[in-house]
Amino acid sequence: MPGAEALREALAGALGDPGRVSTGESERDLHAADMTFHRPHRPDVVVYAASTADVAAVLALADEHRIPVTPFGAGSSLEGHVIPLAGGISLDLTRMDRILDVSPADLTATVQAGVTRTALEREAAKHGLFFPVDPGADATLGGMAATNAAGTTTVRYGKMRANVLALEAVLPGGRVVRAGSRAPKTSAGYDLLGLLVGSEGTLGVITELTLRLHGIPEQAVVLRLSFPDLEPACRAATAIVAAGAGVTRAELIDGWTIAALNAHQGTDLPVGPSLFVEAAGSAGTVASDLELVRAVAESEGALEVVAERDPTARTRLWAARHAAAYAVAAAAPGKRHRSTDVCVPLSQLAGAVSFARGELERRGLVGGVVGHAGDGNVHIGLMVDPDDPVELAASDELVELLVEDALARGGTCTGEHGVGLGKIHALEREHGDLVPLMRELKRVFDPNGIMNPGKVLAPA
Repeated sequence: MPGAEALREALAGALGDPGRVSTGESERDLHAADMTFHRPHRPDVVVYAASTADVAAVLALADEHRIPVTPFGAGSSLEGHVIPLAGGISLDLTRMDRILDVSPADLTATVQAGVTRTALEREAAKHGLFFPVDPGADATLGGMAATNAAGTTTVRYGKMRANVLALEAVLPGGRVVRAGSRAPKTSAGYDLLGLLVGSEGTLGVITELTLRLHGIPEQAVVLRLSFPDLEPACRAATAIVAAGAGVTRAELIDGWTIAALNAHQGTDLPVGPSLFVEAAGSAGTVASDLELVRAVAESEGALEVVAERDPTARTRLWAARHAAAYAVAAAAPGKRHRSTDVCVPLSQLAGAVSFARGELERRGLVGGVVGHAGDGNVHIGLMVDPDDPVELAASDELVELLVEDALARGGTCTGEHGVGLGKIHALEREHGDLVPLMRELKRVFDPNGIMNPGKVLAPA
């Protein structure tokens, strides 16, 4: 690999603009880490792409000289996806931020990879539409597709893979490919679209997306449900989904996290396990769903059932839920956030959540349990000191036990955070027989191994 200065000059020449290539200390530091405890690692150079042609030029040069490339969006990933472990190029896509088309008749939007979720929301809202995938962070849509992101609305609308109709990507060597179309469905050939969504930057760089949009519901109401214990809260969430309530969100928050939120956000929520359940649609549909949710909650011994109908109050409640990670961080100043997730069948949710809370307390670790209870996704937010080997080992052991427990329940090692560098061994445990096939796919797309090395698959 050429030295950093030679690499900078070669990339500046390929792009025709030296201002979009940097070896500055501060910019390399900004592209060295994600939001979590994973150790940062600087790239040798940061490149700001402004077009698909730029990405193609970078990947052509990188493949020729065997230079590692790590795509970078908002940097909000949780398993080290954007950390350039092998140095090389951090390819920043945030300047590819154009909304290319919004088609109300087709219920689609076409965007460049650097467009953020909230930017699309603002544009779609002008047409009475919205994009449903809400991971909490204001991530770029390209990054969300690369990690197959999900969030609070997955129970109704699905993850990114279900909401990407088509994409454009650049493969190592600079080849531009397109998968999918604007049609609502297809049965044509192998699902390369689905393969690229969730590939975590290890096969190519997503540069453009065509996404599903939905009409903004006539009405939305949130029920805040408080319970005496985690298990009845989980049973209520499972029963709500099983009973056919068309809820858009069903979020579980344990009592420890509620207390952290109150301290951080200035809220006065009852400290105890809670569900935030949102119903949206026509007035009649919402009323029917809320009646069903209330009945289920009361049958599971809910201590309090509060309906939030005012838009400001609803926004405040969801802002609190999305601030859970920041509230956990504020509860342990000086430590770093380590978030992990597993996903289990709905019938196993109560057991998985109770196991997670118990193991967290047994090890004396600081953290809370939240989850997208409507689809069995359990999240554990820990705060750890990366320089404390004892604490780090305890958190490693906890994550390993959570994965083991989830797999034993018929679940998966990650429902939405992805593999990145943090769950490579968990992937091998879950899909050991398929890992050789995954390696073959990686070799087809990336024969020289330049794309985000050290993620998803362990080095051969």
